[in-house]
Amino acid sequence: MPFDQTSLTPVRQGTETLTPFAAYDEAVQGTVAELTGGRSPVAAMEAWLDWASHLAMSPGKQVDLCLRAAAAGARLATPPADSGTALSGTALSGTALSGTWLYDWLMRAHDASRDWWHDATTGVRGMAARHEQVLGARINEAFQAASPANALLANPALQRATLERGGLNLLEGAKNFAADHFGPKQPASDTYVVGETIAITPGKVIFRNRLIELIQYQPTTSTVHPEPVLIVPAWIMKYYILDLRPQNSLIRFLVEQGHTVFSISWVNPTADDQDVCMDDYRREGVMAAVDVISQHLPGRRIHAAGYCLGGTMLSIAAAAMARDGDDRLASMTLFAAQTDFTEPGELKLFISDTELSWLDSLMARHGGLDGERMGAAFQLLHADELIWKPFVSRYVLGETAPLNDLMAWNADQTRMPRRMHSEYLRSMFLRNDLAAGRFKVGDRPIALRDIRVPVFALGTGKDHVAPWRSVYKISLLARSDITFVLASGGHNAGVVSEPGHKGRSYRVLTMRATDAYTDPDAYLERAAAHEGSWWPEWQRWMAERSNERVPAPPMPPALCDAPGTYVLAA
Repeated sequence: MPFDQTSLTPVRQGTETLTPFAAYDEAVQGTVAELTGGRSPVAAMEAWLDWASHLAMSPGKQVDLCLRAAAAGARLATPPADSGTALSGTALSGTALSGTWLYDWLMRAHDASRDWWHDATTGVRGMAARHEQVLGARINEAFQAASPANALLANPALQRATLERGGLNLLEGAKNFAADHFGPKQPASDTYVVGETIAITPGKVIFRNRLIELIQYQPTTSTVHPEPVLIVPAWIMKYYILDLRPQNSLIRFLVEQGHTVFSISWVNPTADDQDVCMDDYRREGVMAAVDVISQHLPGRRIHAAGYCLGGTMLSIAAAAMARDGDDRLASMTLFAAQTDFTEPGELKLFISDTELSWLDSLMARHGGLDGERMGAAFQLLHADELIWKPFVSRYVLGETAPLNDLMAWNADQTRMPRRMHSEYLRSMFLRNDLAAGRFKVGDRPIALRDIRVPVFALGTGKDHVAPWRSVYKISLLARSDITFVLASGGHNAGVVSEPGHKGRSYRVLTMRATDAYTDPDAYLERAAAHEGSWWPEWQRWMAERSNERVPAPPMPPALCDAPGTYVLAA
């Protein structure tokens, strides 16, 4: 009797309807993904197979690698001229230390092996560039993990520290490990507490729905610029990165300069929110906030600013508003936010059909993705600084590094709904739909070229999440006057760059809609360089695009005091 597949009842998984066979495959992949951190083992196998098959057909490369291996072996067989004296490496403290020739030799062998594997997996004729990058990342991860500097039995600096402390450092390290991995999660800091020492700019929650609380901040000046400022933070982390301590709060700075400031505080979603989609974040997030502000301050256009993921969503909302004739925006500001994802930085290594399939399977088990798993992907790319050095410091040396406010915020992680996160990664990173004019709002696509309000775009020089050259692509997409600022620092520290912060600098250039295109290299040549914070530059930019100041508006009825309730959810 033939097998009747149509008799099988489909299984509903979130918004998808799967056959039992497909649901079984998803469950199996999700189980494996728990062990791999959501990364697809197939992606690694594809890269290795591509490399091996092309290397097998490249006899010249094979001979080259054999000669390189022989040369490296000869160097390792020859003792260095300074063997037996000062160790060539450095201790964790950064000072030279005396050590054994064995450790020196192990470090030389480790570096030589890493260099050989780099040579072996690059420049193989015919190999896909993406696979070369994937292998490079995986090999780098392996060698950083295997470094003798991380091993107590190999590193004389760790051995000496253990002897000097009589092994108490190992006991303290074990306590730190137990606190980090067993029992209830401890607060990141007793010093930086939301609503008590950070996120304390006075304000009120004036609106709440299932996705956002909208905070209006108490004015501190008798008159204000009539156009309010709406901040759309990324929902991948909590909003108060822009309202840390009073000394480095961008929100407080704006209020003190006479701006009426509103900020979205996103909910920390749970598994019950797994079917929330990207358009829900647009409608019930950005547009809901715009509607509330317009009702409270009718007739006043809004300076809207989006940070990272929030900037991408603000761009989507602004393009849809422009398409539909909604002129309630006075300007659009993007902080380290991408609108074109052809050069999106390091995250691209984790984006492919197979990677997203495995990530979807993992999210199906939990209804979403938690912050620790998202952060782990970036940590692996910089494992030496973000994983192994902290590992040695905390668990081997038993040290507890003091946190600053930015580190405490970074540890206050959020989750991502399954459907929204999958849509975002596929439509933006995988297909680049927004820049290509394929992204739909409603039943029609939107185009960033429809945005005609002035744009202020910020990139940061050391940003690995949203590289500044990628952020700069807004100048290719929007047909409006664009002021682009390139600030010192990284994705977070470059944004939290208050006046008086030492070592800060920025470049700025305004490009008119009628000007010929200025490429990134030409921008570097033409942009005016300034020392200090970029915050006053942005504030002046908004003030110049605002009408004459008016009396500060009254605060509307409130649901509760800032920072609200959503930001406190673990």
